[in-house]
Amino acid sequence: MATHPDPSGETLTERQQAVLDAVLALMVEQGGDLTMTAVARRASCSKETLYKWFGDREGLLTATVRWQASKVRAGNYDRQRLDAFALRDSLIRFAANWLGVISSPTSIALNRFAIAQAGARGSNLGAIMLANGRFAIGERLKPVLDAGREAGLIAFDDTETAFRTFIGLVGRDVQIRLLLGDRLNLAATEIERDAARATDQFLTLYGTEKTAPGRNPTNA
Repeated sequence: MATHPDPSGETLTERQQAVLDAVLALMVEQGGDLTMTAVARRASCSKETLYKWFGDREGLLTATVRWQASKVRAGNYDRQRLDAFALRDSLIRFAANWLGVISSPTSIALNRFAIAQAGARGSNLGAIMLANGRFAIGERLKPVLDAGREAGLIAFDDTETAFRTFIGLVGRDVQIRLLLGDRLNLAATEIERDAARATDQFLTLYGTEKTAPGRNPTNA
């Protein structure tokens, strides 16, 4: 059976992935007020299996957040031979991937539920979302930024600040508008265009002469 590693280092089987997809589907349909019984029914498995795999409801939600966040990855690159073209391509791939994920109905439902639960007494979902969503995604992109700096392609003092700048340029007001119900047209071609534009804006801010937008990266 095929497996998929999640950001925590654990390995999910196809069956476990299907269970987490069932959680996301339920969130899209009815919000986050779901029970282990409802998940078991939708995923055609027993509650005992859910408890065995994920622990309690919070463990199931944590695994769901990790599963959704695992879909956001930077493009492939060779750290030892990173050039301007590869850096730009990797950043564009990450940006397009992230925009595609956050604009999906599943991510919108998951984020709306997390926001609703953030102020609830005894709820840890907000912390779970930050640790396994935003912070985990940051740890996936920061090595790309650091590699670019080591290669002399970009220059910055603080990786976290550079990461936040990049995410801000990519996301703009898209996520908040989607969470508030705005029906944005985010077709694949538009996502790709926005990702490239944000990347070039980032390289304008942090790039060296080798990565100046408008130049052919292969000639850098």
